[in-house]
Parts: sequence; C-alpha cells; structure tokens
Amino acid sequence: MARVLGLDLSTQGVTALVIDTEAGTIIARIAINFGADFPDRGHPSGYIPGAGDGEVHADPLLWVDALQLALDRLAEIVEPASIVAVAVSGQQHGSVYLDACWQDDLHRNHASKSWSEALRPHLTRSTSPIWMDNSTGEDCARISRALGGDLAVAKLTGSIPTPRFTGPQISRFARLEPDAWSRTGRVHLVSSFITSLLAGVDAPIDTGDGAGMNLMDLARGTWSPEALAATAPELARRLPAIGRSDAVVGLAAQWLVLRHGFSPRCQIVIGSGDNPSSLVGMGASTLGHIVVSLGTSDTLFAAIDGVRTDPDGFGHAFGNPLGGTMSLICVRNGSLARETVRRELGLSDWDDFARAMSTSVPARTAVLPLEQDEITPRRKAGRLLVGAPLLGTSLALATIEGQALNLRLHSRWIGTALHTLRLTGGASENSAIAQVFADVFGVPVQRIKISDSAALGAAMRAAHAGLGIGLTHLEAQFCVPEPHLFRPRKELAPAYAVLEAELKALILR
Repeated sequence: MARVLGLDLSTQGVTALVIDTEAGTIIARIAINFGADFPDRGHPSGYIPGAGDGEVHADPLLWVDALQLALDRLAEIVEPASIVAVAVSGQQHGSVYLDACWQDDLHRNHASKSWSEALRPHLTRSTSPIWMDNSTGEDCARISRALGGDLAVAKLTGSIPTPRFTGPQISRFARLEPDAWSRTGRVHLVSSFITSLLAGVDAPIDTGDGAGMNLMDLARGTWSPEALAATAPELARRLPAIGRSDAVVGLAAQWLVLRHGFSPRCQIVIGSGDNPSSLVGMGASTLGHIVVSLGTSDTLFAAIDGVRTDPDGFGHAFGNPLGGTMSLICVRNGSLARETVRRELGLSDWDDFARAMSTSVPARTAVLPLEQDEITPRRKAGRLLVGAPLLGTSLALATIEGQALNLRLHSRWIGTALHTLRLTGGASENSAIAQVFADVFGVPVQRIKISDSAALGAAMRAAHAGLGIGLTHLEAQFCVPEPHLFRPRKELAPAYAVLEAELKALILR
C-alpha cells in the first residue's frame, strides 16, 4: 500500500486528497472552505472583499490555519503515518512577503501552537495579492517599456506583462511601500510557501509556478536578470531558487510529525501552481492531448513540444511538470455568456438549448458573445458575428461554434499535433456542445469528470517524485475519461476553416 497526499490551496479553500497508487483509487478527500469553516475571518468568497482600485488580497495566515484544519480532519479517516509523500498545488500568482528571519522559525517545533501565531511577526505585508488582483496596470506598462514591449516580455517569460502575475504585484508593493519592501527578505508563491512549512526548509519554486510571475526565463528555467531588474530593486536575493518539478525538497517537518502524526520519512515534493497541477490531474501532461474546461471562464491547456510562446500575446506558457512547457489560454466569457444567450432565446433549460442547436445548420454562422470585456481576444463587450445572418434560434448553435472557434484560433500557436480533446466543466455534460468541439477542433472529444484536478495532480506529482512512478502510468490509473467518443464530422472542416479565418480578420480590424 503506497499512499500519497495532494494538497490544493485554491481561492476558496483547501482540498486534501489521498490516493493509493497500488490500488489506483482515491481513498480520502477533505475540503475546507475559507468562508464556511472560518466565518469570522472576513473571507466569505476566499478573499477580502471591498478593497477597491482593482486590489484583491487574502490573508496568508488563513491559508495556514485552513491547512492545519485539513490535516486534523484528514487524520480522522486516514493514518497520517501511512502517507509516504506529499505535494502542494497552490493558486497561481499569489504571493507571500516575509522578513529574513522567518527561516529561523521553519526549524522550530511549533507542534504546540498554530503556525499562524509563529508567522504573524514575520509578515512584511499582512495580506497577499491573489490571481484576481487587477491593480498593477502602471507596473505592467513600466516592465513592458524596460524589456522592449509586451511581445518581448512574452518571448522571454512566457506571457506579456499581466496584472495578476507576481512580478507586477511585487513591483507595485516595492513602489508604494518602500519601507516594507526594505524589510522583506523573502517572497514566496503560495505553493512554495506551504511547501516550506511542510518540509521545514526554504523551498524552491518550480518552473510551472515560476513561469506565472513574468520573472523567469522560460527557455532557461532560471530567473531572468533583466526581468528582475525591471521589476523591483534587489529582487534576486529575495526570491527562492528555481527547482525541477520532480524534486524532493526534504522530509516532513518536526511539527508535521509531532502534531499531525506523519512519518519522519515522509517525503515533501516541490510545490507547483494549480494550472500545471491540473494539467497532470486531467491526464494531459503528454503531447497530443488538449483539455478544454467549460466554466465561468473557458480555459484550454495542453503540453507543448519544446519551448514556444504565443506571438500575439494572448496565451500563456508555463513549465510542464513532466518537462518542457505547457499552454494556458483563458477566455473570460464562458458559462455566463452561454447563460445569457439561453435566456435571450427563451429556452427553459439546457435540454431545450441542445434541441435548438440540433435544428440549426452547422458551420454556417458563428457568434462570439462578449457579455463583458474580454481578454482573449482583448475586446470590449459586444458580439462578433461571422458567416451568414442568424435565423430563428440559430444563435444557440452559433454561440457554441463561436466560442469553440475562438479557442481553436487562439491555440494555433501551440503547434502540437492533437490526437484527442478532453472536455470538462459543467457545459461538457451537454452532448450537443461536445459534438461542436469535436467538429471545430477536428479531433475526437472525450468527456472527463475530475472535480479536484489540481489536488489529484499534486498527489500524482508526489507519487512520481517520491516513489518514482511514471506520470503516464498514474494518468492511466486516475485520469480515465468516459468511454464514449464524439467523433468529428470531417465534411464540416472546410466551412469551419472559412469561419475561423473570418473571425481572425474581424478580431484584427
């Protein structure tokens, strides 16, 4: 029996997932919700509301308290001493600011008191900016100018200067609070911060999470001196090292052994971001698979052969835990846009929506419904229509085709030959929608239901690094899609190619 633990520190809570790698089963799941389990901490949705000016922050000490609560509850259903390896997935881009003395406390016991009590004096910034923060426009512009423009930054770091990314967040803090910045000795990401606590060492940042900072040279897998200099003074000495995604950073810290009952031989694996972890947890860390998640935002991610970045600056490139790089493309107008169209057509439910789709001619019209300002492509709210005029309820089919074509268009830069598309998220349950994605992408579509993909990916990385089990073997065990395939109707490919070209031309106007 080989048990490993994956921990996911997400926006809204902590998920702990224990898997048995020999049986190929998930044997325990614990979920802590920041709002529900800590109602007095002022994080009803996982972050501090009402900051204004685009700021969205959270309390890093709440993350620590929630972690310890998750471990306490986990011990009620699983013997912690049976867990042989642990890895963390953290909400990407979030950052924690600590003084230089915080490492001294890492080596102490703290089994008799909460970690938050021990850490509070070491925080040089009491709150942590998270991925929802949009307050750093001035800093993004300054970094862009210093490095030769947005596309130059994307070529170097994998992404254009992006407001939610850690580098611009650091820049804003150093600019507006220079005294607090001068007291800061270490800046950690969520994943490396929690991993440091678990191992009792100052943990490195892996290339998957490090690429979400606008600070790492993507091709070299090291901090970029030019990006660091453009971001904040003396930043290099304040960052942890960058480590391989399959590295073991140490053994369980003393507090983890004494307070929570873990074995002193339990291996702590380097942490990573939730996006690279989800790539693994969805079974897409190898070439040829693409994952599309249809949620509030629609996202697409896939492994990339070698190092490649989006020449138009819409997509992001991160380190792939299996080696190489991965893509992430995010479209803001996802399920809410689909819901707006359904209500506009007077359709009572999604079965009615599917029936409306079935009565329309495919590959005739495409509509990209931008109900709010969009990031992929960067456009103000409105609707983009290509092809023939709309007829009756054809808006239902045209909307799904437009959304699928937009993702296809903005993923062309990935350049990897596709074999299958794995579809997940609420809208994936609609067979008519799944068929459209098969037709537009021209590859078979499989539906896959994994609700805790980041936590599962962390557990799989723990098994890979700690036990030497291949990720492809683990994916075959834990990432099994539904057996039914939605096969593309090849005869539609020429018409979709025309619509995609028209959409591209319209976007570029």
